[in-house]
Amino acid sequence: MTRLPCCGTTVPHREAESPASSSSRRAPARRGGSQPMFRNRMPRYEILSEDAMATLDGGWRRLVTEIGVEFMSDRALDLFRAAGQRVEDNTVFLDPDFLLEQVAKAPREFDVQARNPERSVHIGGDAMAFSGVYGPPFVREGAVRRDATMDDFRNFTRLAQSYDVLDSAGGVICEPNDAPLDSRHLDMTLALATLTDKLFMGNVVSGPNARDVIEMTSILFGEGKGREHGRASIEETPATISLVNCNSPLRWDDRMLDALFEYSAANQAVVLTPFLLMGAMSPVTVPAALVQQIAEALSGIALSQLIRPGSPAIFGSFLSNIDMQSGSPMFGTPESGVGLLCTGQVARHFGLPFRSGGTLTSSQVPDAQAGYEALMTMLPTFLAGANWVMHSAGWLEGGLVSCYEKFVMDVELVQMLQHEFTPLEIDEASLAFGAHEEVGHGGHFLGAMHTMERFRTCFYRPFLSSSENFERWTRNGGKDTAARATEVYRQRLQDYEAPPLDEAILEELQEFVVRRRAELGD
Repeated sequence: MTRLPCCGTTVPHREAESPASSSSRRAPARRGGSQPMFRNRMPRYEILSEDAMATLDGGWRRLVTEIGVEFMSDRALDLFRAAGQRVEDNTVFLDPDFLLEQVAKAPREFDVQARNPERSVHIGGDAMAFSGVYGPPFVREGAVRRDATMDDFRNFTRLAQSYDVLDSAGGVICEPNDAPLDSRHLDMTLALATLTDKLFMGNVVSGPNARDVIEMTSILFGEGKGREHGRASIEETPATISLVNCNSPLRWDDRMLDALFEYSAANQAVVLTPFLLMGAMSPVTVPAALVQQIAEALSGIALSQLIRPGSPAIFGSFLSNIDMQSGSPMFGTPESGVGLLCTGQVARHFGLPFRSGGTLTSSQVPDAQAGYEALMTMLPTFLAGANWVMHSAGWLEGGLVSCYEKFVMDVELVQMLQHEFTPLEIDEASLAFGAHEEVGHGGHFLGAMHTMERFRTCFYRPFLSSSENFERWTRNGGKDTAARATEVYRQRLQDYEAPPLDEAILEELQEFVVRRRAELGD
């Protein structure tokens, strides 16, 4: 049997498979007993020539040596100083070869365990893992836009649990504004740990918050109880992925760095992400943004390796542009798509797994704009082979809003793209010569044996899209995509069942939250 890409176009050069990539086959075979983790075995779409890569290489080297990178942390500055790097005030002037030596210590690929072992994921190689939206302070539900609440946070967590195509609910799925600021990270982590059995993202607001997440994750996996179920300790195999953003341009702030110290020291995976909106946090050209992105990401990853050599790190990318007339952020733009394709090639050049992509949009409502801008980001995400895909479901209004309807629409989009990026199986059975013998000239294949044997699974079956004729669609209420999505998410929440969790572990988690909330004064 021959496996071929399901498109007939010429595919650009793909970097040869590295020896480490064979380990990418080790990921769990099933996801909650129903769906394998997605593997993107299609060729990567690489658009940078060798000359272009060499020019970018010279650019980031000049940036780190002549301009330097600010680290607003005495601990970070001490580590760089002890490693022989020149430090002036808060700026570290980095030797490019030193950076590459440190980055080489980070694993090319690694596993992240979930409390349900069948939902654990592999990061790197051809593996793609998808998590929900992250960070919005507002929620949209139908025509209503309002402050997000803890109930919303729990509902989005339940929705993420109910769709196998999502490997994680994420972290700050929305910012629950009705929960006390100092302790809401406890409630969010408790929800992620109990309402899903998938991996979750850690809080990065401060070092103490990060320590709380690590402690709760340790409780969840258990010292001994977890081993009885075949789980490794979280220090042996990480159980969280946390997002540490650079305060672009060229500055890592103290709060994010405090969280990085905690997670890397505990051997938890960290995404080191430059936050680049071209025209605001980087120059307006894509090449300049790429050079800055490389300098910021490599400097952050180097610090993670100074904290703990070999700790898992992910080359992060959040690259888009602003509207040069209004200054507003824009998403789903052609420039962000090009940048994403370049980022995948750059990350592979450095031998690092990378994070990018998502179903990003600037649209205020889940409309056509939201759909085509989401595709403008998610399609290059697949073409580039991003390993950790944040904002896969629910993102609206430039990331200010978590939207229930958009969540469902995005799940449909991700499922369709996973189907499209699964290579065709071409063998004698799929050529269906017998069907031609049965039907003959001028007939139809609706009732052919080949069709009858395959009709349930031969094509992707959308759960949201409508293919009804106009009369039937009208009789059924004439509902548009958003209206149908409302019905879908409400039914999903109604049908939700919490994954089982040992009562003793649940009680210990709840006791920890109560104790820490009191200590924090909430």
